[in-house]
Amino acid sequence: METIEEKALLPDGSEALVRVGVFDDPYLEEETETVGIEVVVDGETSAALNTVLDPDQDAEARRLVEEIISGLESGDLEPTAAALEPLADEPR
Repeated sequence: METIEEKALLPDGSEALVRVGVFDDPYLEEETETVGIEVVVDGETSAALNTVLDPDQDAEARRLVEEIISGLESGDLEPTAAALEPLADEPR
């Protein structure tokens, strides 16, 4: 899976970068197949969590990013792990 990156404009005017993909884990020597979400606001990571997606679920990952972007821009979602967890845990 290639990492998907999209930007969102938050209601307060700040910008968030939403990334979904298989990220390197510096603590693991072997490759991981865990698909994660990372949200960076103003250069600081505000959320990082794992999803239930498999690495071959590219279309589903794209839809997840779209849902997150939509929620962040509307103000329905906060850029926090707690707010994103229900989406991350939803099978697609």
